[in-house]
Amino acid sequence: AIPANIKLIEGMLIEDPGNTVLRLYAAEGFYGYSYGFIEGEDRARASLLYRRCYEHARLALQQAGLSLDPERTGTEQLANAVARLDSRAVPALFWTASCLGKWIDLNRDDVRSIAGFGNAAALMQGVIEHDDDYYHGGAHMFFGVYYGARPPMLGGDFTRSAQHFTRADEINGQKLLLVDLLKAEYLYRQQLDRKAFHDTLQEIRNAPDDLYPEMALANAIARQKAVVLLAHEDEWF
Repeated sequence: AIPANIKLIEGMLIEDPGNTVLRLYAAEGFYGYSYGFIEGEDRARASLLYRRCYEHARLALQQAGLSLDPERTGTEQLANAVARLDSRAVPALFWTASCLGKWIDLNRDDVRSIAGFGNAAALMQGVIEHDDDYYHGGAHMFFGVYYGARPPMLGGDFTRSAQHFTRADEINGQKLLLVDLLKAEYLYRQQLDRKAFHDTLQEIRNAPDDLYPEMALANAIARQKAVVLLAHEDEWF
């Protein structure tokens, strides 16, 4: 039913294009659908969906007061503009950064897109500063990946990555399995810590279904992705 609901929202936006709430619902819908159900099967299609996610979120961000193009503005200039926004811009900042970050992640063969990671981080920093527990600490998960997925010589920082993942765990009472999934996939894998990678993913697989009832779908997706990651363990380590 998710694609039909997204189409419904987009149809409503045709009639009411300035509706920021609908824009953010559309962005969230495209992000969740792509991450949970498409990315693992069809990365090309997932890239297109993340792009649509980004376009909705970017329009919401414009309506929240950021007129600069997040992809074509210098990082420092963008960060200064983000600093002038207030807490009302947090949802638009979060989804614009999230969707842009995922689109870049799936297009790593494009050097120009890789350069955009810094701009996505500049947007997400605004979320950290105004409401760091917004959307289950999603900004901390973003930065956990941002600092953990790269070696230190390319701007990675394993200590900062671990700190962000720890904060995300605190926000969710250590019940949101996506936090540990991302930690294993991006931090432990980059550190070549096979034991932590394996043990963490096994714990996710074995987690009870009722661990976090209000986030049951997200946890189910994490368990499914843990199985996939474990299948690549010998290849990566």
